[in-house]
Amino acid sequence: MSFDGIAAVRVLIGLLGGLALGLERQWSGHATGPHAHLGGLRTFTMLGLIAGLSGWLWSAGLTVPSGILLAASAAVIAIGYARASQFDIDATTEVAGLVVLTAGVLSGLGQIQLAMGVVAVTLFFLAEKTRLHRWASKLDGTGVLAGARFAVMALVVLPLLPTGPYGPYEAIRPRELWALVLFFSGLSFASYVARRTIGTEQGFAVSGILGGFISSTSVTLTMSRLSQSARAAEGALASGVMGANAMLFLRVLAATGVLAPALTKALWPAFVAPFLIAAALTVLGMRTHAAGPSHEPDEKNPLEFRAALQMAALFQVVIFVMAALKDAISTTGLLGSAAVLGLTDVDALTMSISRAVTSGTPVALAATAIAIGILANTLVKLGLVIGLGRGKYRLRAGAGLLLIAGALATWVVRQS
Repeated sequence: MSFDGIAAVRVLIGLLGGLALGLERQWSGHATGPHAHLGGLRTFTMLGLIAGLSGWLWSAGLTVPSGILLAASAAVIAIGYARASQFDIDATTEVAGLVVLTAGVLSGLGQIQLAMGVVAVTLFFLAEKTRLHRWASKLDGTGVLAGARFAVMALVVLPLLPTGPYGPYEAIRPRELWALVLFFSGLSFASYVARRTIGTEQGFAVSGILGGFISSTSVTLTMSRLSQSARAAEGALASGVMGANAMLFLRVLAATGVLAPALTKALWPAFVAPFLIAAALTVLGMRTHAAGPSHEPDEKNPLEFRAALQMAALFQVVIFVMAALKDAISTTGLLGSAAVLGLTDVDALTMSISRAVTSGTPVALAATAIAIGILANTLVKLGLVIGLGRGKYRLRAGAGLLLIAGALATWVVRQS
């Protein structure tokens, strides 16, 4: 295999990866002074060059020279750490050197995107050292233990579960149901981490906004349950619900923009008023409660695992009921089906209606169907807030959802 232009680019990417990490090490001061670590700009750049060449040599079948170069480079890094550890046991710079070797080899082998991703992630962790340490210092033993439990739930339990479907209407999907448990638990844990990092009041709102990119219904359910114990943060919980519902409209528009762009053009006018209502209430709530009570609710388990199981069981029952109901009203047309589907899953509603548009369904009718589905979903969330919420949270979140529902209903009536 000759060293052509493609090979040169691969080696160059490896060199640039070393240059980027070396520049950060030089800038951070770890490469200078009497107790300097492995090296800085020049050393890391040469390590990247050697690694890129080693990867190319390996791809060319010259595995022995490649292995010698890599072993020698790793030895240099090990010797550098042995010397530096006499004064400082921190091995960040030396580990970064090993990352340069790994990324360079990947680039030399042609895995350029993976190599660039490895360098980018490493650079982020190196550059954000202070913020990461500050964030970690705000977590207590409860948070660390909850994070470990969540990792086991996601990385060990989830892959072992069967996908299904099983049972009546093929509605039992163990892995999908456990993923729902993970989402509920993860949202509770994300709220806990956000509150520990940026404060109780803002943390609920931020976690709600982020959760809205996945499921505003789940956020509403979680926040409603939390309102039973976090009574001092009722306003922030309501802000989280409003933020999640604001993200819902953006998520639907983004999905239709990919699946059926013509549908997006017909749909966005229906979302202007409800989005502005949700966004305005979110901002107002965050500002109003920015200086509110800072008392952290007593949480022995930030994952809220038992509550997550209860929520998942409830959703499984709803899925059974909706599957039966959907079969029963399948002949009532697009609008009725959209209302039923919107009760449980807005994403499924969006995908099914978008596919209907590509199959010839009129765009205006499809836009009305999605609006009706989201209206039904909003009424479900209103029921959750009223049924599970407590105190001022119930009033504030309920009023906001009622305004959103009213805006959607007004647009639907105008279309009829």
